[in-house]
Amino acid sequence: MKITILCVGKMKEKFYRDAVAEYEKRLSRYCKLEIIEVADEKTPDGAGEVICGQIKEKEGERMLGRMERYLREGAYVCALAIDGKQPDSVEFSKKIEALGCGGTSHIVFLIGGSLGMSETLLKRADMKLSFSNMTFPHQLMRVILLEQIYRAYRIMNGEPYHK
Repeated sequence: MKITILCVGKMKEKFYRDAVAEYEKRLSRYCKLEIIEVADEKTPDGAGEVICGQIKEKEGERMLGRMERYLREGAYVCALAIDGKQPDSVEFSKKIEALGCGGTSHIVFLIGGSLGMSETLLKRADMKLSFSNMTFPHQLMRVILLEQIYRAYRIMNGEPYHK
C-alpha cells in the first residue's frame, strides 16, 4: 500500500520534524510513505472571511494540482476535517485494511493549512476524517495522523501497541 500525505506548509519546529521522521522510519516496513508539502499563504492580521476564503482556495488549488495524477490512478482520498467521521483506532485500521483488500493500492490523506481546507478539496474527498472536535495545529495533525496510521498497521498485523 502506498500512503501519501498531502499537506499545506512546511514543518517549522524541529520536534515535529523529529516525530515525523520517527514515524516515517517505523512505517517503512508496512507501506510506502510519501509526504508532499505545498506552500501556505500568509494570512494578514485581521483578515476577514473573504480573504480567509481566498487563501483556502489558493492552498486548495495547489493541493489539487499535486493530486491530479493520483486521482487519475484511482487513489482513495481522505480529507482531515473537523466534521468528518471519528472512528476509533480499530475502526481506522479496519478501513485501511478493507481498502487494501478491495483493491485500493494508494490512499491520499489531505491536511489543510491553518485556516482549514477549501470546499473544493472537501467535496473531492472520498471520505472526511476527524480525530476530534477540537482544533489542532496542522503541523501537529501530521504527527497525529502518522501515529494513527502506524497504530493501524500494528493492529492489522496483530502486533502489540500501547493503549
